[in-house]
Formats: sequence, C-alpha cells, structure tokens
Amino acid sequence: MQVILLERVAKLGQMGDIVDVKPGFARNYLLLQGKALTASKENIAQFEEQKAQLEARNLETKGEAEALGARLDGQQFVVIRQASDGGNLYGSVTTRDAAVVATEEGFSLDRKQVIIRQPIKELGLHEVEVHLHPEVMVTMTLNVARSPEEAELQASGKSIQELAAEEEAQAEFEIAELFDDIGAAADEDEAIAEAVEAGSDEADEDKQD
Repeated sequence: MQVILLERVAKLGQMGDIVDVKPGFARNYLLLQGKALTASKENIAQFEEQKAQLEARNLETKGEAEALGARLDGQQFVVIRQASDGGNLYGSVTTRDAAVVATEEGFSLDRKQVIIRQPIKELGLHEVEVHLHPEVMVTMTLNVARSPEEAELQASGKSIQELAAEEEAQAEFEIAELFDDIGAAADEDEAIAEAVEAGSDEADEDKQD
C-alpha cells in the first residue's frame, strides 16, 4: 500500500515521500496518527497545496521540541518500587511510569513519547529514549530504587549489588568483632580463675609451713 508521509517517520522517509508499507501498518498507525495519507492523486495534490503550511508547522513544533529536549536531555528521575534483596522488581517499570515521574517534575510527557528498549525489571539506573518530535530524540535516566536514600546512593554510582556486598561485609565485621570480644572476655575470666587458684595454693602452702 502506498502512502504519502506528512512528517518524517523513522526508517520510512521524510515529509512528502511516497512509500510502500503494509496495509495494517498504514491503517493502524500512519493513517490513524495523522502521519500519512493514502497516496491517491487527490491526496497528493492536496499535500502539494498544503506543503508550505505543513513545513511551517513542522518547524514550529520541532523548535518547541528542541527547547524541551534541551532541558530534559540527561535528566534523572527517581522511581520508587518494591524489590527483592537481590534487586529484582516485583513487576516492571513502564513507559507510563516514566512519563508520570517526568511530568511530576515539570516535563510534560506522554507515554507514547517514551521508548524503553529493554524491560526494566531490576533496581538501578536505566536510560530510556524520549521522542519529542520525529526529528528530536533525547535520553533520560530512571533511578529505580526501594527508597529515596537508596536512590541517592545509586545516583552516586553505587549499584544495589555493591550496596548489598558492603552491608554483608559490615555485618561479618561486626560478628567477628563480637566473637573477638567474647574470646577476650573468656581469656580474661580464665586468667582471673588461674590467679585465684594460684593464690589459694600459696595460702595452703603457708598453712602447712
């Protein structure tokens, strides 16, 4: 099926290009979203009449997207989720979650603008794409953590695995210290007992004399 593109579409073409696509893709996405028209003589003629207006509108929306992208690119947003001690989430972080946290911080996003290439199913820092315009794409980072404190540590560069290893090492150190204290106390008790026994023996010897 042939369509004429009303805007740039990744991997298809630029505004005004006439391209061949599968009928389902055309009906369910390109035509439905207003990104293209069927390439009939009437529609091609209509596009040529409106081309200057469409290009002007495209430049305007592109400028707005670039202004938002300049502020959004590289931003990091905290997403609080429950997870196991090993860092696996009870569920996953979705494009809707990403859009919501960004919007709460003053960046108006729609979930359809967010692309998550790999499912987010564990704690940590995850980079996602944001398509603000057919010609404007930026990235932002989702800091997925169990608490704001954990998110702060992850932002400083520590992974959940490193944090768990540090906590385990600290626990082992405290246990070792505890056993050392117990051992030292036992040694002290033994020394006192020996001293008492030695004193008792000396007293017995004095009595015999």
